[in-house]
Amino acid sequence: MIQVIAGRKGSGKTKRLIDLTNTTAREATHDVIFLDDDNRYMFDVDHKVRFINAEDYHIHSAEMFIGFLCGIISSNFDVGTVFVDAFLKLCHTELAATEPVVNTLEELGSKHDVDFVLSLSADPEELPEYLKKYLI
Repeated sequence: MIQVIAGRKGSGKTKRLIDLTNTTAREATHDVIFLDDDNRYMFDVDHKVRFINAEDYHIHSAEMFIGFLCGIISSNFDVGTVFVDAFLKLCHTELAATEPVVNTLEELGSKHDVDFVLSLSADPEELPEYLKKYLI
């Protein structure tokens, strides 16, 4: 399953994502991952959450991002939810070019029983149709 939190810069997306991460971590029987582009929110997420600064791993494209996620999932069969802050920034892509990435996430999620929650810096009204169905 994929869920998307979208909004313009400063609209509270990250706070909402962190709150959802912490709620999930408290209730989860699986491992929870939080990916970000820096360490700014490391101490805001529950200590049970595996916080990863993805910039430390030199991800420079959407393909590298997918490979990185595949590595996380393949090395830990207990991963159940992956939260991704600043999704477009981590993928190094524009909103219009995200459909292949979203399709791959949908496939990975179904095959490995992993949920993905993404934050996008974009007006929800301006999202492409394929992303609107994932809005929360």
